[in-house]
Amino acid sequence: MRLTETELYLFNNGVNCYAYRTLGCHAVNAGEQAKFYRFSVYAPNAKRVSVVGDFNGWDTESLRMTPCGSTGVWEAFSDTAQVGQRYKFAILTHEDNWLYKADPYAFYSENRPDTASVIYEMDGYEWGDGEYINRVESPLEKPISIYEVHAGSWKSGLSYRELADELIEYVKDMGYTHIELMPVAEHPLDDSWGYQVTGFYSVTARYGTPHDFMYLVDKCHQSGIGVIVDWVGAHFPKDAHGLRLFDGTPLYEHPDWRRSEQKQWGTLLFDYGRSEVRSFLISNAIFFLKEYHIDGLRADAVSCMLYLDYGREPGEWLENKDGGNINLDAVELFQMLSETVKRECKNALLIAEESTAFPNVTGAPKDGGLGFDLKWNMGYMNDTLSYMSLDPIHRKYHHSKLTFPMMYAFSERFVLPFSHDEVVHGKRSLLQRMPGSYDEMFAQLRLLYVYQFTMPGKKLMFMGDEFGQFIEWDFKKSLDWHLTDYPKHSGVRRAVRALNGIYTKTPALYERETGWDGFEWVSVNDADNSVIAYIRRAADGKGLLTVLNFTPVPRYSYKLPLNGVRRIKRIFTSDAEAFGGINAIRSDEYGAAENAVFIDIGGYEGCIFEINTD
Repeated sequence: MRLTETELYLFNNGVNCYAYRTLGCHAVNAGEQAKFYRFSVYAPNAKRVSVVGDFNGWDTESLRMTPCGSTGVWEAFSDTAQVGQRYKFAILTHEDNWLYKADPYAFYSENRPDTASVIYEMDGYEWGDGEYINRVESPLEKPISIYEVHAGSWKSGLSYRELADELIEYVKDMGYTHIELMPVAEHPLDDSWGYQVTGFYSVTARYGTPHDFMYLVDKCHQSGIGVIVDWVGAHFPKDAHGLRLFDGTPLYEHPDWRRSEQKQWGTLLFDYGRSEVRSFLISNAIFFLKEYHIDGLRADAVSCMLYLDYGREPGEWLENKDGGNINLDAVELFQMLSETVKRECKNALLIAEESTAFPNVTGAPKDGGLGFDLKWNMGYMNDTLSYMSLDPIHRKYHHSKLTFPMMYAFSERFVLPFSHDEVVHGKRSLLQRMPGSYDEMFAQLRLLYVYQFTMPGKKLMFMGDEFGQFIEWDFKKSLDWHLTDYPKHSGVRRAVRALNGIYTKTPALYERETGWDGFEWVSVNDADNSVIAYIRRAADGKGLLTVLNFTPVPRYSYKLPLNGVRRIKRIFTSDAEAFGGINAIRSDEYGAAENAVFIDIGGYEGCIFEINTD
């Protein structure tokens, strides 16, 4: 019933990856009839700690906690506490100030603006996804097309269970393989979109209970849809009930402000080198993967964690022991996280949102890598959207923005992301970035998606992009679903659905993503015409040809050097009438002559061809 020496030893040494079973509030039995709740909290520098809540009138004298030796952990037991009641830890500092802190390990919390933790028992949900989670194949060997979602604004007002009914059906119809949810951990400020967390183990009460969230994940799996959750292991806000100065001293944050303050976000960075913080963060990742059956975690703000000078001016950061700017503690944390996840959670994905050229992010820890499975390709995203924003008459001067990403395409295992960050803060929606007339904007958006779906790398698209949301994303309201009643918008959605279908059913587009044996340039240097063409090949050698014209000028009898090819057949065109195009080029099959094929391709058209070598 009491905390064991082994649990506490592992926690204090940073290797307890199930710390959420040790710390927090848990039901324990003392005999057949009696049921107690054990409360435990890490507060090594506290003068005194009490549990206060609905069950004792919030009285600091009613349930005083006792220290567990010299571990810094305090514990207490209550036979009056009940499920659903609120509680906090009342911590008396050595300056005789009372701090009322939410439980860092609470499984459930009050909805904002209230801040107490809520007693909740995680067991009792009957999962129905056994066949899905026991699959043997690695997801890295399969197509991954991710639909990124903010739960509160996909369709406003939906609960976790209502999302399960509506979102899953939509995602499955569109052909995505995964849903990625922006952070669902409890956060006090809607405007943070979930990226400033106070309840790291509490799914937000905005949309329901932990069991309701389990229902959403369960139904996703039963429909063959994987679930990825954004994980915030970098920082936390300064709210009084949160982790800041938890026992009156810097406990979760680094004691030196040059390591802890993240001024651009108004938050505090974790002290990644502290053993108990490592247990907290690694256990948090394991908690979501194990208890909620999550398929993968996308680690937010990895660059912020890796670089000591990230977002800081000279004099505002502290060098590492070698005099450099790399946070060696963060590197070690990521390596420990990767090794733990690989050991404890079969087939779980770790994905890094890392925006620099930090080496070996997806490399194995034994080889000096960080151990992530995938990394967001921010260079591809930036170059591509910068290029697409140009007037087509100027694109020939920036042709390398299309081709340069292939120079490093195999340096890591990448996701090609068009995420929420690209459609906020004045950046405009993807559709608004496209120059030209109304029709030309849609034509170029469809062209952009052909480029994304046929280049090496997994795919990610933010909600609303799939139907050409006109305005920037606004987390306070639903997407503009009425736009799908208009032909151009519905056409974009049909094009994305078709591209998902081709991508997920065509091994050439996902089997060889890590080397040049799966990619061949056919036309790479034609800047004057702003045309590129390339072949993707499957493990059996079968290929798929993509040709993209980034100008409004049709290209007739365009020469493609294709050795050993007899014929090519168009299986997709972004200019199809069904997608909102005009189907300007009617011919779908072309024969080879003297190791070349001469094709016609329309303005702002992206085409995919099957290759016949027989």
